[in-house]
Formats: sequence, C-alpha cells, structure tokens
Amino acid sequence: ITFSSSSLLNRYMPVLPQATQDYLFDLAQRNKPESVMGLFDRVKPLKVLVVGEAIIDDYQYCNAIGKSSKEATLVVRAGWQERFAGGILAVANHVASFCDSVTLVTQLGAQRSEEAFVRERLASNVTPHLLLREDGPTIVKRRFIDMASFAKLLEVYEINDAAPPPAASKLVSDTLDSLVAQHDLVIVVDFGHGMLNDDAVKILCEKSRFLAVNTQANAGNLGYHTISKYTRADLICLAENELRLEARDRSGRLEEAVARVAQRLSCPRIAVTQGQAGCLCFEKSVETGHGFVQVPAVAVKIVDRVGAGDTFLSIAAPMAAVGATMEVAGFVGNVAGAEAVATVGHRRYLERLALMKHVQVLLK
Repeated sequence: ITFSSSSLLNRYMPVLPQATQDYLFDLAQRNKPESVMGLFDRVKPLKVLVVGEAIIDDYQYCNAIGKSSKEATLVVRAGWQERFAGGILAVANHVASFCDSVTLVTQLGAQRSEEAFVRERLASNVTPHLLLREDGPTIVKRRFIDMASFAKLLEVYEINDAAPPPAASKLVSDTLDSLVAQHDLVIVVDFGHGMLNDDAVKILCEKSRFLAVNTQANAGNLGYHTISKYTRADLICLAENELRLEARDRSGRLEEAVARVAQRLSCPRIAVTQGQAGCLCFEKSVETGHGFVQVPAVAVKIVDRVGAGDTFLSIAAPMAAVGATMEVAGFVGNVAGAEAVATVGHRRYLERLALMKHVQVLLK
C-alpha cells in the first residue's frame, strides 16, 4: 500500500493553524522523524493484553418528521441501521494493527450474547477470551441519529449494570490471574459497567509489567467511577472531565490537578485528552523531574467523536511501553485520534501504514 505524500500534505497541512504547524516543526527538530517512525517497529513484538467491557455500538439513522400533534414529542421516520464492535473490542482491533500478538479479555451477556457478531469482527491476530455473565445481555449502546445533520437525538443502553454474580466475577479474576504476567503491556479500558471488581483490579495492579488504564465517565456511572479505583498504573489516559472528576476540581489549573492525581496514584505518566485542544502530557523521571507539555490537535475533519479517546490510548500505550516520551506518545495518539474522528463510529479501525504515513507527513 502506498500513499501520495503531496496528497496528504495538501489534505492536512494547509488547514492546520499556524501555531500547530510551528509546534510540528519544533517537534521534528527535537525528535528525529526516523526515530519516531522507528517506534512503530519497536511496538510490533509486544505481547499485549487488552481488558474491558465489550460494547456493541448500534447506530439507528432516521429523519425528523416533526412534533407529535398530541404530545411534546419529536417524531422521526426510521431509516437504516449500522452496528460496530465498540468498547474494548475496538481497542483490541486498533492495537492489533501495530502489535503482532493481542489477547482480549472481555465479558459478554448470556442473554443475547452477540458472540458470533463479536468473533466475526475481531482482527485475525486477536486471541479472545469471551467470558459470560448469566444475568444480562452483552452491552448495546443504541444511538438514534438524524441523517441530515448527524446529530445524535437519543441514546439507549441495553445493559445490566448491577454487580455480576460471584461466579462471573471469579471467572474474570481467574482468567486475568492466569494471563496478566505473560504479557509485556496490559491496556485496561474500564467503562464502569461492573466487569472489573476489586479482586480483578488488584490482580491487574500487582501483576502487570506495564499497566495503561482509562476509567471512562459515562451516563451509566458518572460520579461513581474514577481512576482511584486503581492503586497504581504506569500510564493513565483520561479525558479532561474524567481527570477533573478524580481531582474534584472543576475549574482550577489542569496542571495542578494532574500533579495531584499523579502523586496520589504514584503514576509517572498521564495523558489528558482535550478534544480540539489536543492533549496535556505529564511525565515524571529521575533525570528530568516532572514536566508538562501541551500537544495540539491535528484533526481537520470531525464527523463523530465516539471512541476517539480509546483510539488515542490504543497507540499511545504501546509507544510509552517501549520508551517513547509522553510528548511523542501524545503526538502519535493525537494523530490516531484525528483519524478516528474523521469516520463514523468504529466503521474503520486504525491501519498501521496509513497512520505511519500521516505521522511522517506531519513531521516533514
């Protein structure tokens, strides 16, 4: 597969703000492009374990007709449906584009398990451990979307978010206990829907060689689920609102909130994703002490933000695990996020060659 550098330059560079172009020039002066590109080869042999809830993203496209004549209700005409393997399934597929060996541990519901759908959509180099809980369905997040504007009108969860039965939780813990230490990198995307209890988290924290964690704040867990559930991590990746929720700091300086969280969790690396503002990266080391760097966003087209943070983590974590600075890991993560928001849902997963060319062009 080949790509036209001039085409990519024309597509991406002219529309980036001048401040972003200046940053990219400076980044390339401080980090040899060939060294950054070499990281893609260094992550290939990593044995990666990805852990978290499986989610089916169900997009229901519709046309707004108007208001009901008798109720204050929006009426829509049904259009067509599109379904994606989301949640940790998407993370597994993203990582599989860059790392040769990926193992997946996730939980499906015995009621409407969607197992055939899940297996069919996993990359060939993903080894799945699909664990069942008997008292609910596999999670489906259904979004009703106006076809004219792509505005999301309503989201409906199919979920049992009560604590799983003890047998289901034990199966998760036992599976993790047998697998975690065998892997170079463990990526946890904890959506807070009950799969990972205290025993599972303890195993992840104590046995992982390199642990990268995201704890997502969503409508189903807001206020009940923060990163302090984990006692340690080598890399934490959170959206700004998730970091502020942990720090209990709505509007103070973000750097101060990050420093407090890093100290509390003894975490040497934190990436805070900020949408159009890019990401704030924190790194602590014996040589440099600790420092922050703001890495600007490089997205030029935003279609759908669903899964952008998970996409960022999927490549930033392997980069950090092989020794990339947080600035470089954050930059590559931002490039991956730019590709994610340019497509609908998880219609496409990251492609190694395309991402490499995108990074290469931006560093020229």
